[in-house]
Amino acid sequence: MQKSNKSIAGYHLLMILSSVDGEFAPEEGLKLQQYLADEFPFQVDLDNELDIIATLPQEKWEGHFDFHAGCFYDDSTEEERQDFINFAKSLIKADEEVTEQEHKFYKTLKNKWKMN
Repeated sequence: MQKSNKSIAGYHLLMILSSVDGEFAPEEGLKLQQYLADEFPFQVDLDNELDIIATLPQEKWEGHFDFHAGCFYDDSTEEERQDFINFAKSLIKADEEVTEQEHKFYKTLKNKWKMN
């Protein structure tokens, strides 16, 4: 896989976090729109990124998530990672239900970034 910049890596992380429970809730969609507006103040085409995520077999989500967590880490400051963790937490709570899978991926991110 080709290394992604912080913003693209964050998009991949959030898309997987919002999908691991098998449902993409409208509230999660609104949170993702907020992330996109904050990270991409200019028009950007994310169709290729969405295609990658949409066609990724579920059994490869963990590896993909781990890879993009590393990409984000490499291009971010500790403060940016903390802000992202807080945003990710608000994303998985957006539909007022945090599933075991969402929690697992969220904890994986915190562990990889040594934010325990």
